[in-house]
Amino acid sequence: MVQFSALTPLRLMALSSAIMGAQFAAPDTAHAQGFSLNSDALSSLEEPLATDIGGVTVEVNGVTDARLTYDFEGMDDFHPGFIGNFEVSAATQLGNRWNVGVAYFGQYQHDDGSDTYSDNVAGFVGGSWGTLVGGEVSGVVREETRRRRGAGNAVLAFDEGLGQLSNWGGGYVGQFGPARVSAVIDEDGDFDLGFTWSRPIGNKDLRFGAHYRHGEFLNADSNAITGTAEIVYGSSLYDLAAGYERLESPAFNADRWFVSAGWQTKTGSLTFSLGAHYGETEGQEETSGAFGVRYDVARGLSLNLGINHSDAQVTLNGVELLNREETEAVGSLRFDF
Repeated sequence: MVQFSALTPLRLMALSSAIMGAQFAAPDTAHAQGFSLNSDALSSLEEPLATDIGGVTVEVNGVTDARLTYDFEGMDDFHPGFIGNFEVSAATQLGNRWNVGVAYFGQYQHDDGSDTYSDNVAGFVGGSWGTLVGGEVSGVVREETRRRRGAGNAVLAFDEGLGQLSNWGGGYVGQFGPARVSAVIDEDGDFDLGFTWSRPIGNKDLRFGAHYRHGEFLNADSNAITGTAEIVYGSSLYDLAAGYERLESPAFNADRWFVSAGWQTKTGSLTFSLGAHYGETEGQEETSGAFGVRYDVARGLSLNLGINHSDAQVTLNGVELLNREETEAVGSLRFDF
């Protein structure tokens, strides 16, 4: 029998932090395959639906989001849109207790009269030693080490290195106590390396991460390292990221650094978030900010709002690295499943 009198205020706060840590982590945690293929800003908060079909475990979850965007900078003002995505995996266990399977992520987007569909597919084999992955897995390490997504429709621009990997490659994700390691190498020989460490300490939940990427951006070689720190205390989450990137090409060489910070809190059915970013590339500034709110109507159903701003004009030796000036408000009705 639980003795409620033993739950002192300190223990209650520790329990609250642990619960909030699990909740804030939910959008970014991997599924049964041990990794996530969804690197988009829109991610389900719900646990995946699962069923067993002839000894094969099938999991699926996703999001539908009907939205209305107001562009403060453009001429068209309001325009409607729709985003729907899902992630499905099928896995079975071999006689040696290894899990093998496939995972697929697809997203459809309708925005301002245009329709696009994008997807990622991967195969995996895993055991107590970790998970080996192969396929369109270029975003796996980023998902392992990134700052938490904002609430509602908050999206913070420029919040990572500019260099990217090719879509196809192979990698590894492993859990060792409170630490997770991840690595991906793509078809061109570029690579990502990631490390995270998380555990509750006292009445707080802590998470630290590091991410190193050797990739490409506008035909330039990119070497970027980013560190993240996160703390959950009570019903609030605070996080910070700092990064440095070196870009080298025949046309230019550049040093870029940036700092991003965020805050989230939940009160009743409302979740709020606020994020800010500042960076420089050879003395040329980049800034962004994002405010978001989510109101939970019922299980899986929510109302969402985001106000996002980004501003960067970076040009080196006639090469345009960044050219973006946007301020928009996005409201949506969302269903997670």
